[in-house]
Amino acid sequence: MTIDWIRRYCLSLPHVTERIQWENDLVFKIAGKMFVVAMLDPGKYCMSLKCAPEEFAELLETPGIAPAPYLARAKWVAFESYAVLPRPEMERLLQRAYDTVVAKLPKKTQAALTKPKPGKAKAGAGTKKRR
Repeated sequence: MTIDWIRRYCLSLPHVTERIQWENDLVFKIAGKMFVVAMLDPGKYCMSLKCAPEEFAELLETPGIAPAPYLARAKWVAFESYAVLPRPEMERLLQRAYDTVVAKLPKKTQAALTKPKPGKAKAGAGTKKRR
C-alpha cells in the first residue's frame, strides 16, 4: 500500500474532502471532521486514523501501531508503515474510521449528507399519467 492507495480509498467514500494541513499532512475529512491523516514527509509514522473506542487497545497490541501523537486521547492510532496490516484489514479500519466520525456528527448533518443533491430528481418525477 502507498499514500496514493490510501488517498484513492478515502476519496472513494461519500462526501470526503482532503486538504493539506500543518504544512505536510494530507488530512481526510467528512463534514469538516478528520478521520485519517497521511504524512507527506518521511518520519516515524506514515498515517494515523480515528478508531472505534473498543478497537483502540487491541490495535495498540499490534507491532508498528502506536498511540497517535496529540490525538491518542481521542482514540487515534498511528502506523509506522502502510504494510503493518494487510490491505483488507486496512480497508476495514479506514471504513470504520469514516463510520465512527459520521456516527458522531449531529443528526442534522448526517441527514444532510444522505439527502439527494438538488436537480437529481428521479425519472418521471413531477409528471402525471394522463388517462
